[in-house]
Amino acid sequence: MLAKIMFHYKCRNNIYPKTDGKIVRFHVPDDKVSWNSPYPIYNPTLFTSKCIVGQPWADLDLNASDFQPNWNSIDGYVNRISLTGMYEIKNGYPLNPCGRTGITGRGVLGRWGPNHAADPIVTRWKKSKNEHVFNKNSDKPILQFVAIQRKDSGEWALPGGMVDSGEVISTTLKREFMEEAMDLLQKSEEDAVKIEKEIEEIFNEGVEVFCGYVDDPRNTDNAWMETIATLFHDEKGDHVGMLKLHAGDDAVGVKWVDLDQNLKLYANHISFLEKIATKLKCHW
Repeated sequence: MLAKIMFHYKCRNNIYPKTDGKIVRFHVPDDKVSWNSPYPIYNPTLFTSKCIVGQPWADLDLNASDFQPNWNSIDGYVNRISLTGMYEIKNGYPLNPCGRTGITGRGVLGRWGPNHAADPIVTRWKKSKNEHVFNKNSDKPILQFVAIQRKDSGEWALPGGMVDSGEVISTTLKREFMEEAMDLLQKSEEDAVKIEKEIEEIFNEGVEVFCGYVDDPRNTDNAWMETIATLFHDEKGDHVGMLKLHAGDDAVGVKWVDLDQNLKLYANHISFLEKIATKLKCHW
């Protein structure tokens, strides 16, 4: 099933991230977001960060003679298929399926068109003396999830990351969790094997809760984030729920967070958690 197109906010009418305020998006009112809405004065800022130029994981410039991407398809080891369905190509450039963002180019994203990520949502019940803790207002049990503090923005988020070329989603989910929430890259080979064995069981039983476009502040008119968010719930709290968390890779902090609708999280991660709250009938 194709993901429903959402209305984006976090990638409009603001300063582009990682530019020290130098790159500002052209203003896009709500009624001008859609490509079908005439906007004759639209003059978006062109920006592709120098930090991605020449990187092995990044595309070449579309003007490069030896770069001929196959849009809306599997292009060698690169997946250029959108989770939202077919996207339009205009003047050789892919168009953001959610509409205008005020920026053209790739920004800091490596791929033209969809940039695929995976977000593991690891949860457990909050307990005290081995008994569930209930919220006093909702009278529902409190669910906790693993959150990391992003190095780039300082915001709290799910411990997800980019899908490597040719990598299957299940591998990405497990790898990103171990790297960002358990600092796998700094562990010895022996400890890394031990950690992987400890989480293997719960990561074999994931439930997909979201598949589609992400309202990410890095999105542009020609490059955007998409993700598959998967729930890994430790019902008894005796697997991942017992592991010692340690921030690593792109994270500067990691902790178990009580699920609540008032949380301020990166991109539209809070919407993923709302689906889980409904599914597990916990406090929201």
